[in-house]
Amino acid sequence: MWKFHRTMTRPFFNKEKIAHFDNFDRHADDTIRQAKTRLAEGHPIDFQDMVARFTLDSATEFLFGHDVNSSGAGLPYPPGSAHANSPEFLNHPSNRFVHAFAEGQDMTAMRSRAGAAWRLLEFWKDQVKPCRDVVDDFVREILADPSRTKVDIEAREGGAEPKPREDDSLLDHLVKFTQDRNILADEIVNLLVAGRDTTAGTLTYGIYKLAQHPDIANKLRAEILDKVGPTRRPTYDDIRDMKYLRAFLNEVLRLYPIVPVNSRTANKDTLLPYKDVSRRPIFVPKGTRCLYSVFLMHRRTDLWGPDAGKFDPERFIDDRVHKYLTHNPYIFVPFNAGPRICLGQQFAYNEMSFFLIRLLQNFTGFALADDAQPQESIADFRTTDTPDAELEKRVFAAHLTMYLKDGLWVRMAEAPTMEK
Repeated sequence: MWKFHRTMTRPFFNKEKIAHFDNFDRHADDTIRQAKTRLAEGHPIDFQDMVARFTLDSATEFLFGHDVNSSGAGLPYPPGSAHANSPEFLNHPSNRFVHAFAEGQDMTAMRSRAGAAWRLLEFWKDQVKPCRDVVDDFVREILADPSRTKVDIEAREGGAEPKPREDDSLLDHLVKFTQDRNILADEIVNLLVAGRDTTAGTLTYGIYKLAQHPDIANKLRAEILDKVGPTRRPTYDDIRDMKYLRAFLNEVLRLYPIVPVNSRTANKDTLLPYKDVSRRPIFVPKGTRCLYSVFLMHRRTDLWGPDAGKFDPERFIDDRVHKYLTHNPYIFVPFNAGPRICLGQQFAYNEMSFFLIRLLQNFTGFALADDAQPQESIADFRTTDTPDAELEKRVFAAHLTMYLKDGLWVRMAEAPTMEK
C-alpha cells in the first residue's frame, strides 16, 4: 500500500509544480498585511498561529485546489489582552477544521505512544473519529465536483497516461489513479500533515532564532535585499542562489527537526553494528520496532563537532560541511532519508524560503514578547551540556510533530520606508 501511495504521488512533485509561487504569494501577502495591521495597533503577534494559517491555506490550495481560508479568521490577540478575540474569530468556519486537525494529531500521537494498547484506551469511543469526520467533510465536498469523476477525466485527457497538468491540484492528479474515496482521503490527510506542519514549525523556530540572534537576522536580510531588493517577488532561481538562506533553514531543521522522533520496524532478523568495531553487534529480531531520536542525533558532538549545540548557519557553508556531512549524509535527516525520503522536501524548502524572503522584505527587529507569552511556556534551559549550547527560552511540545507550547508571541518592526 505504501508503494501504491508513493507511485500515485511522486509525479506531481516535479520542478514546474514546486517552482510555481502564485499560491505562496497570495497567502503571504495576506498574512503580512494582517501582521502589519496588528502590530500597528501595538500588539505582539503569535507567529506560530499566524504562520500555521499561512501554511494551512497554501497547503490546502496546493492539495485540493481550494483553501480553507483559515487566515480569514484574523489573528488572535494576546492572552489577557483587553481586546478579546471577536466572535468572528472564535466562530470562523475554518477554526473548526483547524482545531479538529490539531486535536486529531494529538490523539494519533497518543495511539503511537500506547502501541497496540490504544484500542483498550478507546474501547468505548474512537477518539480520532470526530476529528477525522471534520476533515473528511471538507474533502468530500471537494470530491463532489463532477469534473473529478473518472469519466470526465478520461474524456478530458483522451485516455492518456495520467500526468499532472499545470493547473491541477494534487487531488486532481490523484483521482486519475483511483476513485476510492477512502484512499484519496487518507492520502490527502497524510500529505496535509506533512505539508502544513513541517513548514509552519520550521518557520516558527526560524523566527525564534532570529529573535535570539540579531546578527544572523541582519545577515539573512542583507542577502535577501541584495538578491531581490525590498519589494520584488523572488523567483525559483533567486531562491536557489541564496546560499545563506538555505544554510539558515538547514540549521533550523538541524536543531529543531519537526519530527523529533521516528521509528523503523525490522523486516528481517538484523545485526546493528557499533561504531566501535570491537563491540559485538546488537541483534534485532524481525518485527522489532526501533525508535530513534532525530532531535538528539542532530545535536551529537561526535557527528557534528564540538559546537554541535550552537546555532550557526555557517556550518552548512564552511569546511564543516566536508568535515562532517559530505561523507556521512545520514547525520542530517529532517526530511527522512532513503526510499522514504519526503517527496515534498523541495516544495517545503521553496515555501519556507519564499515566506522568509517576503517577511524580511517587510520586517526587521524581531523580539520575543515575554509580556504576552503565558508564563508556563517561558523557559530557561539547555538541551545539551556542551559549552556553547543554545539557551532555550520557550517550552517545546510535540504530537506527531514538534511545536512551541502556547505559541510564539513576538514583536517585529516594519522595515524603513526608504528601503521600499
